[in-house]
Amino acid sequence: MVVPEEKKGKTLPPHSSAPIVRLKNVTKTYRMGEVDVRVLRGIDAEINPGEITVILGASGSGKSTLLNLIGGVDRVTSGEVWFKNDNVSSYSESRLTLYRRRNVGFVFQFYNLIPSLTARENVDVVGVLVENPIPSLEALDLVEMKDRADHFPAQLSGGQQQRVSMARALAKRPQLLLCDEPTGALDREMSIRVLTKLQDLNLRLKTTIVMITHAPAIAEMANCVLHLEDGKITRADRGRKPRRATDLKW
Repeated sequence: MVVPEEKKGKTLPPHSSAPIVRLKNVTKTYRMGEVDVRVLRGIDAEINPGEITVILGASGSGKSTLLNLIGGVDRVTSGEVWFKNDNVSSYSESRLTLYRRRNVGFVFQFYNLIPSLTARENVDVVGVLVENPIPSLEALDLVEMKDRADHFPAQLSGGQQQRVSMARALAKRPQLLLCDEPTGALDREMSIRVLTKLQDLNLRLKTTIVMITHAPAIAEMANCVLHLEDGKITRADRGRKPRRATDLKW
């Protein structure tokens, strides 16, 4: 059952009535030897622009698979993934690559920074992929890491590395920022700092954020929560008034 939108408070970023992402009867099946493993089972969902959407579910529920389909990293077995007015699931490989480059930023659980490059250089890597990137120092400043621009990943804490990862994703000026358990490798204090920064970026830049997590506490900072169980969305809680990351009950 979908909960109707409620009147939004001042803390909620504005969004248009048209979804930025629509999923229509999406399924995903992987072939494992001689066995077909059905991971997603008829997903129908909408993601509004300018909001934080959390996909909440236990391990193995299909969260990462769903995020990869939205981001164009993987293809649906059946159904459709729409970005604005385009059917992403019908794209050729070359057009799918352009979709990822131009529209999607990724933040991963384990940072994926290049060890031999400084924070600034890790952000600079995306500059060759897009036409109008945010300068690396400006992107690092957005996540309060400008003063660590010349440090290597090994010289940074886990939370700092994750913020560099966020800066790298934001440098593309993505319309979608997809976060795969971004605090999964962090302790509570670092998690709060990273989540606070994500929330601030959402409010400041109006970037649409889709984040997957297994932690109900983190879902409290979302405008919309999609509950995923055994490859199906069992409930969509929309029109929520997000709690600040610093107020989450862990």
